[in-house]
Amino acid sequence: MIIVMKLGAPPDQLAAVEERVRQAGLAPHTIHGTERNVVAVVGDEREVDTDFFEVCAGVEKVMRVLAPYKLTSRESQVAAATVRVGDVEIGGKAAVLVAGPCTVESRDQIVATARAVKAAGAKLLRGGAFKPRTNPYSFQGLQKEGLELLAEARAETGLPIVTEVMTPGDVELVASYADMLQVGTRNMQNFLLLKELGQQKKPVLLKRGMAATLEEWLLAAEYILSQGNRGVVLCERGIRTFETHNRNTLALAAVAAAKLETPLPVMVDPSHGTGRSDLVPAMSRAALAAGADGLVLEVCPDPAKAVLDGHQSLSCEQFAALVREVAPVAAAVGRTI
Repeated sequence: MIIVMKLGAPPDQLAAVEERVRQAGLAPHTIHGTERNVVAVVGDEREVDTDFFEVCAGVEKVMRVLAPYKLTSRESQVAAATVRVGDVEIGGKAAVLVAGPCTVESRDQIVATARAVKAAGAKLLRGGAFKPRTNPYSFQGLQKEGLELLAEARAETGLPIVTEVMTPGDVELVASYADMLQVGTRNMQNFLLLKELGQQKKPVLLKRGMAATLEEWLLAAEYILSQGNRGVVLCERGIRTFETHNRNTLALAAVAAAKLETPLPVMVDPSHGTGRSDLVPAMSRAALAAGADGLVLEVCPDPAKAVLDGHQSLSCEQFAALVREVAPVAAAVGRTI
């Protein structure tokens, strides 16, 4: 951390800042310039917020040197991490495809989808049992019944299941059915939920908040890791911008940046990231080229009849075609599907 003093700040203000650094358990190293002084803070600065020093008289600005996240950073682990979901490894040589409907609607729907996506190359089955909705009168999902239907689809196909958990109180229930617990964009900063998930042994798929910075996303992952659960997979799902052409703006630069900042696997959801099924294949190819460890895709037998998000869902046939399209891109960056 670097503390820059204001121009002409008197010696007593500088001394007070140095003492405050010591109070924080850190060591001050002061550099005396011709016009202003700078205090270099020696030690692990991440235990202290910058405003602890910004409130001091004579301080102009405070700049961090270390990232505020520890366990999520490559400073703690240089090599890329892998996360296992059942027998599936995320973050290894294979780019993992996760596919399934936005929401579980019936046994026939989820089982038919599971069979089709497995045959096409999917390694995990996704499906919503609990659905966060902006409109309180909209369909909220089948909830426990949806979890039971997902478990039936897993028994039928062998595909591990990924489904969203929305509240700390639901974690035990969802974990008793799911192989991987998903945190949706609206809950990325639900810190009580993140802490509860950190105490689980099930891996977590952490979607980026629709208005979250990269640092906030990684700090959300830090909440889970700090509680002992090291099985975190990040998922870029697009951010909200001024653009109206797409549902969201799929920020693939964040994928490349995250791969530099953290050893955690990073997946991409081009379905939510665009909100348009006709853009999903192109953005899937781009995501793998950008270094994504896999894709999370909405797929259902008949998107036109889907209760939710049919406009961004692929049919089972379209998913099979997409798998064939992305395989050469994966190969070009040294991966398999």
